[in-house]
Formats: sequence, structure tokens, C-alpha cells
Amino acid sequence: MKRIFQLLTVCLLVAAACPAKAQLVTGKRGSDDFQIGVAGFTYRSFTIDQTLEMLQSLGVKYLSIKDFWLPLDSTKEEMDAFKAKCAKYGVEGYILGPIYMNSEAEVDRAFAYAERYGSDVFIGVPKYELLDYTIKKVAETGIKVAIHTHGPDGAPFPNIQKVVEMVKDPSLGVGCCMDLGHSVRMGEDIVKDIKKYKDWIYDIHIKDESEASKKGQTWEMGRGVMDFKPIVEALRKIHYQGKVSLEFEKNGKNPHPGVAESIGYLRGVCDATK
Repeated sequence: MKRIFQLLTVCLLVAAACPAKAQLVTGKRGSDDFQIGVAGFTYRSFTIDQTLEMLQSLGVKYLSIKDFWLPLDSTKEEMDAFKAKCAKYGVEGYILGPIYMNSEAEVDRAFAYAERYGSDVFIGVPKYELLDYTIKKVAETGIKVAIHTHGPDGAPFPNIQKVVEMVKDPSLGVGCCMDLGHSVRMGEDIVKDIKKYKDWIYDIHIKDESEASKKGQTWEMGRGVMDFKPIVEALRKIHYQGKVSLEFEKNGKNPHPGVAESIGYLRGVCDATK
């Protein structure tokens, strides 16, 4: 018995001297499969420099550009300087918009703006009666338009179904920037829509909502009503290659804590569904 006790003591001492191997991440993280960005409206109360500093602190590499940072009449030289500034922070201004178009002149201006920037797609919201003219401009320029969906608040194109209904043909180069928060406020089956309309989705704005109704407000991801795991799984299933940009509309004067929490949550969901 004494001998057994001595052997057990030795084993325990050896185990204490040789701790278990740390559990380390191996291979690619699940979140590496997605290009996670931020929609520019999130930082509407901040300069582009302040915004880029905050994105850099989160390791976010993609930003959709609003015209309060880069006006619609910006020259190519001003745009090149703007892109160089973004690059300095490791951020790509990957898309322009949303740009609202209420006349043919405004459609022309939006396409010229995107062309000077060197973009092959921008987020746009044309009035219904300008849709044919917008499709014509796509054919002339080769620049596509991702129509932003705005939910039940009365703006044109409340959902992706309306885009499909009016454009009819996905090969025309007019698709959708699908706002998933507004989709849940419309009471829609987001997973079903992602799979059904996969050929129409050029860009995605993602956010959580306080409730699944018109009264719903942007909430920190993981605290609201939305279940993001099946959404991420659906995006994997359709092999979505575009950006997924957080549009955090809450706390316009101080959005950064909510952005950090939401980006961390989204990365965690993506990692868990690897």
C-alpha cells in the first residue's frame, strides 16, 4: 500500500510539473470566411479620420462610404486621396452609398460619382419611375446598382421581393443591398429569402432589432430578437462572396461600444458555425 501511495504521489508531482497543453486555435477561423465591414451611416457623427481609427481598433477592414465624407461632386484627385487615407488605416472603402436618386440628373450624377471612384457597383435608391433609366445607365456604364431595402418605413423598395418584382431579371445588373434588420421588421423569413434570391444579393447590411415589427429599433447584436446562426449558415450555403456590413443605427453620438459588441458577437457566431 505504501508503495502504491508513493507511486501515486510521484505521478501527481509529474502531472503538476507538466501542465496540459493549451487549447489553441488551429487553422482558419469561421469568421475568416466572411468579409465583415461597417456601413458608413453608423459613424454619421464622426469624421472619416475618427471613423478609420475606430475601425482599425476593431480590426475591421471594410467600410461603405457615405457622401457626408466624400461629397457627390468630389474630384478624382480628392477620391484618390480619400482612398489613400483609408488604406493607411488598413481599411477599404469598398462601396459607395446609399445614394438617393430622385431625378434623371441625380441618376447621372450617381453613376459619374461611382465611375470617378473606380467602383463597379454602388448602393442606390432610385424612385420607382427612374428604375428603367437606372437599368439603362447600368447597361451603358457597366456599373451595377445594389438597391438598399428600407423595411416598413415608407421608403421605396421595402424588401428584396420588391426589387425582384420590379427589376424582374437578375442579369440586368440591378440587385439588392439586403438590410437584414429591416427584413425582420417586415416579419420576413430571412433564411428563406437569402436562399431564394441569392442571385440578387450584391451587399448585406446586418444588425439586430429590438422587436420583429415596424416598431423595432437597432440593437446590439445578440441582445435583440434575431437568430443569426441560421442566417450565417444560409450565407455559407449559397457561398456568399460579398461583404457583410454592420449598420448600427443606435446611439449616433456614441455608437462605438455597440459596434464593438456587435462585431465581436458576429465573429463569434461565424466561428461557431464553421
